[in-house]
Amino acid sequence: MPATRSKEDASTVDREIIISRVISAPRELVWKACTDRKHVDAWWGPNGFRNETFHMEVKPGGMWRYIMHGPSGMKFPNRVKYVEVHAPERLVYEHGEDVDNDPMRFDVTVVFIDRNGSTEVIMHSIFPTMVQRNLVVEQYGAIEGGKQTLARLDDFLTNPHNPIEL
Repeated sequence: MPATRSKEDASTVDREIIISRVISAPRELVWKACTDRKHVDAWWGPNGFRNETFHMEVKPGGMWRYIMHGPSGMKFPNRVKYVEVHAPERLVYEHGEDVDNDPMRFDVTVVFIDRNGSTEVIMHSIFPTMVQRNLVVEQYGAIEGGKQTLARLDDFLTNPHNPIEL
């Protein structure tokens, strides 16, 4: 991501959420945890949530369909449509509910940067409107939830009992 914003980039500032974390694992392993359905359900989502992946095909035009189960028992059907896949550096996708033409879907770019054996993960989400961005922040706690999700990824990858390796 650029350190400074162009005029075009500035037009999205009120619609963005950017969350990052340095993960204590090599980039290829972080990539695998994010793109392999055998692993992603073990850590994806905020604290107290769990996932059930039904389909995951990580390629341009491919889909990841899953249900996120909330701590209260609520179910949140999700659909991710991959736009770009550049292993192990970058994922670009549309994220929304598991319905066609979801008006609340938003664009996400995830960048994986090698940091001397660790990996900086930057999740950059852009929403269609400022109102939609603010809704997910205020009503659903999207910023804190994103931070918790990346912390769970770090915990998953640093736990010696998890069955993931290169």
